[in-house]
Amino acid sequence: MKAVKVLISSILAVLLLIVIIPKTAALSFNDGGHPKALARAIAMEMSDEQALAQTFMLGWVGAEPSPLILNWIKDRNIGGVKIFGWNTGDTRRLAETVGNLQENALDTRFNIPLLVATDQEGGLVRHVKGTTSETPGNMAIGASGRPMDAYWSGFYIGKELSILGINMNFAPAVDLYTNRDSTLIGPRSFGTDPVQAGILGAAFVRGLATQGVIATAKHYPGHGDTDLDSHGVLPRIDASFELLWERELIPYRLLAKEKLPAVMTGHLSFPKTQAGDTPASLSSWFIRDILKEKIGYQGLIITDDLMMNGATNFAGSLSRAAKQALMAGNDIIMLSKTPSLNDQVWTYLLAAMKDEADFRARVRDAAQRILETKLEYLRGDKKIAYIPDLKKVDEGLPDPEGAAFFLDLAARSATIVKGRETIFPLDDKKAGKVLLAGQYQDFFNAGKKAYPNAVSYWYSSWSSPDLLYYARNADTIIFCLSDQGGLNVLRSLKGMEKKIVVFSVLSPVYLDEASWADGAVAVYSYAPESFIAGFSAMLGRIGAAGQLPFPLNEPLKAVTEN
Repeated sequence: MKAVKVLISSILAVLLLIVIIPKTAALSFNDGGHPKALARAIAMEMSDEQALAQTFMLGWVGAEPSPLILNWIKDRNIGGVKIFGWNTGDTRRLAETVGNLQENALDTRFNIPLLVATDQEGGLVRHVKGTTSETPGNMAIGASGRPMDAYWSGFYIGKELSILGINMNFAPAVDLYTNRDSTLIGPRSFGTDPVQAGILGAAFVRGLATQGVIATAKHYPGHGDTDLDSHGVLPRIDASFELLWERELIPYRLLAKEKLPAVMTGHLSFPKTQAGDTPASLSSWFIRDILKEKIGYQGLIITDDLMMNGATNFAGSLSRAAKQALMAGNDIIMLSKTPSLNDQVWTYLLAAMKDEADFRARVRDAAQRILETKLEYLRGDKKIAYIPDLKKVDEGLPDPEGAAFFLDLAARSATIVKGRETIFPLDDKKAGKVLLAGQYQDFFNAGKKAYPNAVSYWYSSWSSPDLLYYARNADTIIFCLSDQGGLNVLRSLKGMEKKIVVFSVLSPVYLDEASWADGAVAVYSYAPESFIAGFSAMLGRIGAAGQLPFPLNEPLKAVTEN
């Protein structure tokens, strides 16, 4: 009997050893739980390849997604895609593309959706074109000076992006307009006041957030004090850290306290700081020591396009720039073009993960941080739909309420720079024979409505020999000025015994050289609403209470540093 019991016990023991224990259910992005806990659990289950892929945000060329970008999504489950202007001519097709990309991403192991990002700052920078709203932009918000204008700008821009399935916006730009020669920043800036830029930037961020869009302030630590473009070269900015702390970094200090979800780092060199010649985007001092530790910022950090010469030329190659960017503290590396699946940028980083424990830990930390942000913003009742509703796209763009708001903003921000008491209001009778000289069709459209009998003259920046002929037959010349070429043409009118009125578009910096004109009105974008607002200000139909967001006839560089 005892032997039988021993035999039965042995058999049971063997059965317990060979029994198949059911596996726990696979982890999914859609599981419940706190974002931090679920992100940690998913990140721990990820292979090195899957973790590294989450740090990649890639663009593609053309309206349709290429087979290569689809392979990166299906085979690697990259973290995000970036939509550029060359992808957005057909708004409905763009929405279909976003849905297609997300469907492929959701069909991967952990069902992780993509960050779908674009640059929709408003005003000068509007990558998603098609039927989206043209807006007055940041400098118009700075001219109005009202945080609610920043909030509602973010709100309506975010509303349109959300309809298209775009869940991340590389905006607001909080660069200060410190260098007047900067054509890259110019009207993209709120102005020169760092506190105002921070306040307006925070309001814009909140507006985007109401629509479920992840805001990304840029270009840390500040692109406004250079006339160079980091697409082509690495700009060097001769500002000390003490100056940056009390100027360019103030918006980031304010936004960090407002729990800003993301920051984009700029390819900018500050040789007078501890970073030396290293671009801020590749500098652990700027990112870890200053942004994270000193400022206390806790959100995601994303590079500007690493294919810019400002990054790759310094690092020596795209692969080295990508590694240095991640090690410095960036969580996402953004590439404007799609590399091949086994491009060196991928194989080099993956090999580094295998060989270098500290780099592997940094990549896995970045992946977890990306997952936490996605879990916070891309799921739940308020999330943006992964697959856009094409009916909403057809019916909701441009947003009619947004159009009304942006017209009001254009009117509030319109600025009479000169001639309020002497020239304006300039009605049709007072103006006499009017010549409209410009380079924008919307300028002529609005101008002809304001002055129905006006003559239109489309000038070229390099030569306008006929302008003087038409000007001699006019009593008032309304000249649209938006760049240095236009300023050169405008100078040909100096000394004529005519009323010369300058209609400034985009940055009003060129008005410094046109102080001899009889009158000047400034608007801050070439959206149709801005031209309507400018002519309404001339006619006295609106108060034109906007204030220039930076001083004229005062060299800004002279006050940057002792």
